[in-house]
Amino acid sequence: MPDLHYTLLADGSSDRALMPVLTWALRAQGVTRPIQPAWADLARLRQRPRTLPERIVESLRLYPCDLLFVHRDAEREPHHTRRAEILRALDGVRQRRIALPAAVCVVPVRMQEAWLLFDEAAIRAAAGNPYGRKELHLPRLADLEGLPDPKATLQQLIRAASGLHGRRLQQLTISTYRLAELIDDFAPLRALPAFQSLEAELGEVVAAWGWQG
Repeated sequence: MPDLHYTLLADGSSDRALMPVLTWALRAQGVTRPIQPAWADLARLRQRPRTLPERIVESLRLYPCDLLFVHRDAEREPHHTRRAEILRALDGVRQRRIALPAAVCVVPVRMQEAWLLFDEAAIRAAAGNPYGRKELHLPRLADLEGLPDPKATLQQLIRAASGLHGRRLQQLTISTYRLAELIDDFAPLRALPAFQSLEAELGEVVAAWGWQG
């Protein structure tokens, strides 16, 4: 059975943390074959593409794949607005007669850190203090998409979970990718409309391309 190769084209380097989420989502849709993920690192290019269609073209040139995930954080825009932007960009690529693989929109609300704020054990482990007892006040799952700054919230929680103080706290390295790797089950995110949208779109693509099993 051939491997399934996917590429994630994301807003920034920290958004690589979405890759464990996407791999889990593919498994949840019944994909059992080996999965080979790649993050489209366009920052190393001498001339970086500026528009989203140009970034898509360069991503596919450098990281050919069976499935392309295109990520945009919703930030202050509605989810449907960001998704429409991605779909327009994909249409723009098609109009240039460039072959596209299967493509799925990834639009967390407000930003991808919101999808990492539900697993207390993983947050403690990512902070390097898995057995810490300091009470952490994680936001309710239902409130994640309404947080004004999920990134700041996550950083505060990891710092609190570390149990560190002073200079050691200032030197603490916070890796959202490491945190995402430590989460075994992203099923709780199914309570969030943005994640529901991702899974619905991904399920249609997996079925259409016959990737189950």
